[in-house]
Amino acid sequence: MSDPRPEPGTPREVTPGLLRSWPLPDAAGSKYGRGQVLIVGGAASTPGAVQLAGLGALRVGAGHLTLAVASSAAVPLAVATPEAGVVGLPQDERGTVLGGDLDAIADALGSSDVVTIGVGLDHPEETARLIRTAIPLLGEETWLVLDAYALGVLPGMLDALDPVRGRLVLTPNGQEAGRLLGRDVEDEDADIAEIAARYGAVVTCYGTVADAEGRIWKVGAGNGGLATSGSGDVLVGAVTGLLGRTGQPDQATCWATHVHAAAGDRLAARIGTVGFLARELLDELPVVMSELGA
Repeated sequence: MSDPRPEPGTPREVTPGLLRSWPLPDAAGSKYGRGQVLIVGGAASTPGAVQLAGLGALRVGAGHLTLAVASSAAVPLAVATPEAGVVGLPQDERGTVLGGDLDAIADALGSSDVVTIGVGLDHPEETARLIRTAIPLLGEETWLVLDAYALGVLPGMLDALDPVRGRLVLTPNGQEAGRLLGRDVEDEDADIAEIAARYGAVVTCYGTVADAEGRIWKVGAGNGGLATSGSGDVLVGAVTGLLGRTGQPDQATCWATHVHAAAGDRLAARIGTVGFLARELLDELPVVMSELGA
């Protein structure tokens, strides 16, 4: 069996065959053994982003899910998402999550296998405060996934990332990747690898996955229909759920990026390249996983 991890600087294509040679852990056992994940985000106006991410994590096999959102959105989200525990966080009068008070999720930050921050947040200063508050509360082996607004504030807070370098995953789109670099993305492979090295992370961006050692994977699946509102939330949920199952960021991120893209291909074949909804990706995730033997 060939090594699924390429030599640094030599991109390797992610195919169904490669993923089958890089199998996920057995999903049998208790829900806690399949990964406890916490997703923190969801301003009052955008709790649906957190719901998409949370359901994405469950659809790829995460065992136990907690969502943390602005307090005014917590009860409606809990009713709409009975599979998850939902915690309300302090908010201001506009519904922005206040990042300096995380007492309500302090225990979950310390006990979760994976914590994801950024989905549905809407204020850069409060997002930066939230990250700085959360990192010291993380368990020593907890993985941190950062998305959306959390990516936009990282260049100004590199010092705060020191405790989590090596257990960090970033999920930027092209514009967010440019912010992380401080310039436009021009050479996708080299630039995504540069982000991974700079932040000590595994990074997935538009089908390119890179780690901090310079390894690069290329996902060939996917289509233009994935460029739709909420699609990135489903992807970060899949990364979160698979990281909770595996504890291996390169494996989890390659699997999640392919499964998300292949789900889009299934919808494009049935509905059309343009017009399918992010929520429809959720139902396709376990189908793709099953086809891969996971």
